[in-house]
Amino acid sequence: MIATLLFVAFLGMMFLGVPIGAALGLAGATAIAVANAEAPWFGLLAVPQNFYAGLGKYPLLAIPMFVLVGSIFDRSGVAAKLVRLAQSITGNGPGMLAVVAITVAMFLGGISGSGPACAAAVGAIMIGAMNRAGYPRAYSASVVAAGAATDILIPPSIAMIVYSVLVPQASVPALFAAGMFPGILAGIGLIIPAVWLARRHKMGAAARAEPRPPFWRSLFEAIPGLAAPVIILGGMRMGYFTPTEAAVVAVFYGLLIGMLVHRTIRVRDLFPILREAGELSAVIMLIVTLAGIFAWSLSTLSIIDPITHAIVHSGLGEYSVLTLLILLLIVAGMFLDGISIFLIFVPLIQPVAMAFGWDLVWLGVVLTLMVAVGQFTPPVAVNLMVSSKIARIPMESTVPWVLWLVGGMLCTLVLVVIFPQIALWLPHYLGY
Repeated sequence: MIATLLFVAFLGMMFLGVPIGAALGLAGATAIAVANAEAPWFGLLAVPQNFYAGLGKYPLLAIPMFVLVGSIFDRSGVAAKLVRLAQSITGNGPGMLAVVAITVAMFLGGISGSGPACAAAVGAIMIGAMNRAGYPRAYSASVVAAGAATDILIPPSIAMIVYSVLVPQASVPALFAAGMFPGILAGIGLIIPAVWLARRHKMGAAARAEPRPPFWRSLFEAIPGLAAPVIILGGMRMGYFTPTEAAVVAVFYGLLIGMLVHRTIRVRDLFPILREAGELSAVIMLIVTLAGIFAWSLSTLSIIDPITHAIVHSGLGEYSVLTLLILLLIVAGMFLDGISIFLIFVPLIQPVAMAFGWDLVWLGVVLTLMVAVGQFTPPVAVNLMVSSKIARIPMESTVPWVLWLVGGMLCTLVLVVIFPQIALWLPHYLGY
């Protein structure tokens, strides 16, 4: 009965429009109070304790810093230099601007790990350029949103940090290494349908007249941006700093590029940057802490064990269970943001994964891939919201284009599920 109350209360508040963090916390607190009706204060003294416990975890310190990195690089001018470099390599043939948009978005994923921030940075440059070249606005917005979704796969990744907090057996460096090749594969899975659509519908004819940027000059101008992921990821691999410290290094490196190299950030711009990053970080951290109450109620009220037992002994087999979980989470990704999906479902999925013997690092990559799909799958797609706003179009107009890109990333998901070593060989090679 208490389990039913917990989920009914949560879903009911969600349908009433209560913010997801508040719904998680209130549902968990309600279940705790009902289960401890005869205890002093109805057992609610556990709520503030778990609120603090959910926040007081060292890996979470990296989240505000990586959010700040996204805000800084959004204004640093790095994206524009990377676009010129990519154009100097690919040229201006049919579909090549889509390749540039996706490639630059993937590269920015190695700096910030925030999909919406990447969609804003790349969209501000590429959507206008693609429109002038004859690409439909809805197509341009779809490509930018899909390319930005690879950011949570290619390290550093905020979603993977949250997963590591929920699943301590999967370390942050191991998850970062495991996400590298699936992220690149996801980018390739997006480029193929994007180029096919552009050539099939004869888009980008006007781009042929545009001069091709000189390669060596573009490469020289892009060096500060190209060095960013090398510093961040190379420093972690060499043991110079932890992922949390890497985020701080990335902040100062981004400020150095923006204020001294490209000079696109002035002192008066620092307050809006810090305010934007602080507000977004506060929302993320509040959801994480309130979800801690929900997760604690799941575990202490003996709700998880019966659910795990029912799934494992349902007779479906591990591949059928995995398929159902993937379908469930893809649907959830259409309506919930990635961090909320992790906070709600990971406490339920982890015991099932351990019962079937699934690798928890591989599982983290699979879940992150599903979240990435949800970031540009309507009706609630955060990346698509950003790119549609920049393109000044309604989100529903992107559906005929974006579904092809969703299919491309789902092919990547299928490959990673069938061949787990796509994700696992690099962390094993690096000794994680």
